[in-house]
Amino acid sequence: MALIVYGGSVSPFVRKVRVVLAEKGAAYSLEQVSPFKPPPDFRAISPLGRIPVLRDTDMPEPNTLPDSSVICDYLERKFPNPPLYPSDPMSRARALWYEEYADSILAQTIGPGLFFERVVKKMMRAETDEALCQKTLTEKLPPLFDYLEKEIADRQYFVGNAFSIADVAVGTMLVNFDHAGETVDAARWPKLGAYMKRIHERASFKALIDEERPFVQRFRAA
Repeated sequence: MALIVYGGSVSPFVRKVRVVLAEKGAAYSLEQVSPFKPPPDFRAISPLGRIPVLRDTDMPEPNTLPDSSVICDYLERKFPNPPLYPSDPMSRARALWYEEYADSILAQTIGPGLFFERVVKKMMRAETDEALCQKTLTEKLPPLFDYLEKEIADRQYFVGNAFSIADVAVGTMLVNFDHAGETVDAARWPKLGAYMKRIHERASFKALIDEERPFVQRFRAA
């Protein structure tokens, strides 16, 4: 397989790359790598020690790329159809902004405040800090969801009339929110709730969610 993705399947950043690959119809293999116990030589291809990393064996060495945003941009240029980045300069910039919003504040809130506590800690056989989870749900996430509710409004997608990297980035973070046993409150954020349901039913997302769910639920039930 020419393309190899290194990383754990329940990582939102690994899923982000896998959704893009699915949308492009590009074949690849996934090699499971835990960021907590990576192989000894992993830093050689991921200087920050993070997942995912992409290797393109069709290219001469160095042929690896760390960072999900870098990888997705590379895949867009390698496989231009269907496009996942708008061609209009302003629309493209807006899509990159939503990607950054998801990759930064949304990831930093859902990740440590919910997914790590309720899923990753179960894998590590550690005790969940449910007080932290409740603080995340009641104090930290509401302003972020308020913003996303306002931005999605009555649109199908965050930018223009087409599925884009913005939807990939926001959608993958909301998968981990779901994996942590939560759903968007449809009474408070009806537009965001409908968007989450719609995006997660898209084939590229649904296949991965269905793959991950039994694994996640096994640990959450422990």
